[in-house]
Amino acid sequence: MQATRQRILSILKEHDQATVDELSQELGLTAVTVRHHLDILRGEGLVAPPVVHRRKSPGRPQYIYTLTEKSSNAFPKRYDQLSRLILGEVHARLSPDEVDQIMTHIGEQIASQAVLTDEGDFETRLGRVVEFLNKLGYMARWEHDTDRAYLLHIANCPYERVARHDHQICKIDYTLLTRLLGVAPERTQWAAQGENQCTYAIRPPSE
Repeated sequence: MQATRQRILSILKEHDQATVDELSQELGLTAVTVRHHLDILRGEGLVAPPVVHRRKSPGRPQYIYTLTEKSSNAFPKRYDQLSRLILGEVHARLSPDEVDQIMTHIGEQIASQAVLTDEGDFETRLGRVVEFLNKLGYMARWEHDTDRAYLLHIANCPYERVARHDHQICKIDYTLLTRLLGVAPERTQWAAQGENQCTYAIRPPSE
């Protein structure tokens, strides 16, 4: 991100809110320049619409700027490290079977969030499953295969970095897909083992 806009986000993060005048003084920039950067940040959904703050003393009201929830992604996070530490403790205290049961339960919980009707054929259901996965950020798509019924490609596993260190976490996705599709998929490509994506071969339950 452009340095000035990143600095504006940092100031708003540190102080919770700020006016254009306060930002101008902090950055050493003109109010016009600051407003230009704020407009861009608002367009990106990182800064909320300004709220009028009326002065106690005479003068024009000022506008207060704050961050949106989306702006959290613009700051460093250590979720992967935290996940690995938690999983390390889980593995140290539980047996492999118990860990597997936890991952299965998590997959079932995620699957329970999907609202899928039984209307239509299996291909229709597969399309709805892909829509649900994409809402979760999986970047999924399906296609017909020559020697199998369907291939489901997942280009962005939400747990990829963690899964590279702990393959057992992939049980979550396996359970998720099995519950949503009503049939166990066969993994043919595995991002956790260095391939560019996860791919699953799927045959409809009737076969």
